[in-house]
Amino acid sequence: MDDQRPILVVDDEEDLLNLVDMTLRREGFRTTKAGSGQEALVQAKAFPPALVILDLMLPDLSGTEVCRRLRAMPETRDVPVIMLTARGEEIDRVIGFEVGADDYVVKSSFSVRELVLRVRAVLRRRGVAEVPEAPSAQRIRYGALSIDEAAHRVWVSEEEIELTATEFKLLWELARRAGRVQSRGALLEHVWDMPPDLNTRTVDTHVKRLREKLGVAAAHVETVRGVGYRFNTQPTE
Repeated sequence: MDDQRPILVVDDEEDLLNLVDMTLRREGFRTTKAGSGQEALVQAKAFPPALVILDLMLPDLSGTEVCRRLRAMPETRDVPVIMLTARGEEIDRVIGFEVGADDYVVKSSFSVRELVLRVRAVLRRRGVAEVPEAPSAQRIRYGALSIDEAAHRVWVSEEEIELTATEFKLLWELARRAGRVQSRGALLEHVWDMPPDLNTRTVDTHVKRLREKLGVAAAHVETVRGVGYRFNTQPTE
């Protein structure tokens, strides 16, 4: 990406923040995150990003106010902004564009694949010389379970399953190492970026929730007693 500036993702919903961040990194972009408007403004002024993905509803400042201030600062007046919001009314779109937003994505119809396409399009319109090329999609299918790593989507018996960013990362970490036992410590390290020797029930709790959501495909995630978990491509019923 041009001069290696990151994309700044601003949202107070941690799951969505992590989902967008992880997706963009997988697509070859550098990223940085902020959970509030003030934090975003401080970061953007100190290190102007290549683009800002900005939630409209933040705990301190509204997204429109953050956008106004970005446009007012010499350091960020030309940085493109994509609004990400739960509100899809026409008046909200108009206000967003009036304060300088370049594009607008509604959370209710949110698709990470669409967001990445919009990011690439906005950067190219703004003349960024080196937009990372999209990597080839990697999709795996085992029985009723289908996982699209690039699109960050999961289906069971052709029905799409809604997973949080962490649940998806956990499932993908297990599935991409199918047949290999993953210790709780290794999963803590690779999925949560936590020390592998941390004494916590985090992994077990998330595996339980993941299995509940997978339903008939839950048997793919096997418990290896005393060690951790393993993804079995052909589980016994």
